[in-house]
Amino acid sequence: MRRPEKAQKIVEILDGLYPETPIPLDHVDPYTLLVAVMLSAQTTDKKVNQVTPQLFARASTPDAMARLEVAEIAQLIREIGLAPTKAKNLRAMSALLVERHGGAVPCSFEELEALPGVGHKTASVVMSQAFGVPAFPVDTHIHRLAARWGLSSGKNVETTEADLKRTFDRALWNRLHLQMIYFGREHCPARSHDAAGCPICSWASTGVATGRTSRESAGDSAR
Repeated sequence: MRRPEKAQKIVEILDGLYPETPIPLDHVDPYTLLVAVMLSAQTTDKKVNQVTPQLFARASTPDAMARLEVAEIAQLIREIGLAPTKAKNLRAMSALLVERHGGAVPCSFEELEALPGVGHKTASVVMSQAFGVPAFPVDTHIHRLAARWGLSSGKNVETTEADLKRTFDRALWNRLHLQMIYFGREHCPARSHDAAGCPICSWASTGVATGRTSRESAGDSAR
């Protein structure tokens, strides 16, 4: 099957399975979304949603977060993986938002990625989910599925992102990002996957390895 035909069939299946794509991280504005995404690295969304209510009760704005001690932030998010590092980044990120952006989350990749603890994936999630800017953040689920479905070599997440952007229409990126995450969690796990019974792998799988690193594998296990 040619790639355009395969891509169209994948879109149709995902639209049928996930006609609505709610954002899995609880938030009320771009700042709380940014915080939640930063906390979600190598941690389940469920665990983040359990921790953020107490964190946001203490600090739900950049100014309030910047005023907290790193030790207090770390205590509030202690159940999250890499809590000490994330606490340090949250405080530094919040302080820079106040200093450089008047306490507002910037709506550009460059400015977001200049913040402590904010990489391209995190910036892409915020740009797509908070501001509606087309982006295709690649997490371990999407990286795995793109390789399994023959849409990318699976060499690295940068290559996967570029391949998916070339494959799918720009207007679909934000929706597909979430649909593929849901699909990866519910139908296409990293381990013990029944490809023959999978709604997409059963006909689209090419047998290409995902090229996952050990860190990415750990992330899959966490999610």
